[in-house]
Amino acid sequence: MAGFKTKVTSEIENLTEVCREHTGLDLSLYAKYDVKRGLRDINGKGVLAGLTQVSNVKATKIVDGKEVPCAGSLSYRGYDIKDLTRGFIEDDRYGFEEVTYLLLFGSLPDKKQLADFTQLLANQRSLPTNFVRDVIMKAPSKDIMNGLSRSVLTLYSYDTNPDDTSLPNVLRQCLNLISVFPLLSVYGYQAYNHYIKDKSLYIHNPKKELTTAENILRMLRPDKKYSHLEAKILDIALILHMEHGGGNNSTFTTHVVSSSGTDTYSAIAAALGSLKGPKHGGANIKVVRMFDDMKKEVKDWKDEDEVRTYLKRLLHKEAFDRKGLIYGMGHAIYSVSDPRAEVFKAYVETLAREKGRMKDYALYSMVERLAPEVIAEERRIYKGVSANVDFYSGFVYSMLDLPLELYTPMFAVARIVGWSAHRMEELINADKIIRPAYKNVLEPAVYVPLNER
Repeated sequence: MAGFKTKVTSEIENLTEVCREHTGLDLSLYAKYDVKRGLRDINGKGVLAGLTQVSNVKATKIVDGKEVPCAGSLSYRGYDIKDLTRGFIEDDRYGFEEVTYLLLFGSLPDKKQLADFTQLLANQRSLPTNFVRDVIMKAPSKDIMNGLSRSVLTLYSYDTNPDDTSLPNVLRQCLNLISVFPLLSVYGYQAYNHYIKDKSLYIHNPKKELTTAENILRMLRPDKKYSHLEAKILDIALILHMEHGGGNNSTFTTHVVSSSGTDTYSAIAAALGSLKGPKHGGANIKVVRMFDDMKKEVKDWKDEDEVRTYLKRLLHKEAFDRKGLIYGMGHAIYSVSDPRAEVFKAYVETLAREKGRMKDYALYSMVERLAPEVIAEERRIYKGVSANVDFYSGFVYSMLDLPLELYTPMFAVARIVGWSAHRMEELINADKIIRPAYKNVLEPAVYVPLNER
């Protein structure tokens, strides 16, 4: 492209070496001055970066005065994620809109509150006139996350009051973004699929009477068809990805950027930039690609010794991307178990049976069991290793026929809810002296079925 250099020249390579020579830091200084490298300590363990009442992540307990690992738990406003998802499955209904209400407003809605809120989101599930043509279809990006960021920043120009950071105005903006993120993501993919991949173009309008999960599948598929099980599992996936405390990279970014007093669109665009990284939202793509490579390299998927050998080759940087990682295993906080992965696994087998993917499911289950053993044998680790949410989410998305390009945007469609709750929390507490009285985080709440509220 004229005027915009896209190639690395020898001059740039030489300047890079000059930069490297004068920019290196003695890493021992981090330990000497007890400085954290981002949101991890020197061992890679997650560090406490802030306080929040939106959700709570727990991976340890105190036994005889000592902190020891325990089964991981995740609660939204005091409600355990397992209880929430179990309630939606037992009631055979969708939960995305209900959990959105919970995270934003701190309590589960009753029937009328839920109906009104669901209608509010449905009424805002539309983009400005010609936005799809003038913004999304113009210069589509091969990475949907970049296109999503551009769309969010462009929406600033369509807002008649974009810089007002009063709470009602910010809540309005957040609800708008929660409502349109599925459209921005799916339409961004359709533009990429048409203009870059030279495939047919489909732009389906959402239906107000459908849930978020149903509309995503409807807008994505050429025939607009999907099964009830597919939509229910996508709904569960969105709920599990909605929120994960204030210390994850993109949510922490939301807090930091919001604290500067900037507008909602800039704050959410910054969070999207963080989420795009392969060490955060892009991890499930790595899992799927790793398994694709494994299926090619391992001749007998049922042979544990052969699978174990491949896993060791991964750690020795001899297989896949040669990074020395088994993707989908381990977490900065969880050690014994990731509750989101446990919830996912309960529904993965059901979907695998419907889709005829039980052979793949068996391989995933074997790797989940063998990988912690191999890692313990090959590496010195400070805590246990277990499958994280990314281990199964990519497999679920592949069974739902979601293209790889949409994996991380689907994460964003869910996490915009958590980001919105944290942005509101940051602004509400901006002028307060925050005192250590976070009972909603520490005290569990009991899930009550909707018909009893």
